[in-house]
Amino acid sequence: QLQAFGGGLVQAGGSLRLSCAASGRTFSSYAMAWFRQAPGKERDFVSAISGGGGNTYYADSMKGRFTMSRDNAKNTVYLQMNSLKPEDTAVYYCAADRQDPFGITAAQTMGRGYQHWGQGTQVTVSS
Repeated sequence: QLQAFGGGLVQAGGSLRLSCAASGRTFSSYAMAWFRQAPGKERDFVSAISGGGGNTYYADSMKGRFTMSRDNAKNTVYLQMNSLKPEDTAVYYCAADRQDPFGITAAQTMGRGYQHWGQGTQVTVSS
């Protein structure tokens, strides 16, 4: 199971850190990702991280502002969001997918094929 938290209301230019806690004993075997869905829009890929945490991937619009990380000892992934904009307002979801033994797949780095989803956490950025 995945549980995301840390959302809230923030002014434009501010920062938030989202967390996603996972249950289970094989957390490091899973690629993890963040997605977001704004009202009336499709769900968008935000970022992904390999099981060991050594590789991260971002949607172009998030590069330089968002940083994804993980702490496998705590079964938790994080999304540090800086320089927030009103257009970042959305429900943010974390997701997990079993990682191939050879490493994160190209599909996973682009947010495809994630099988396990948590409930979302609302992020609202005011102008």
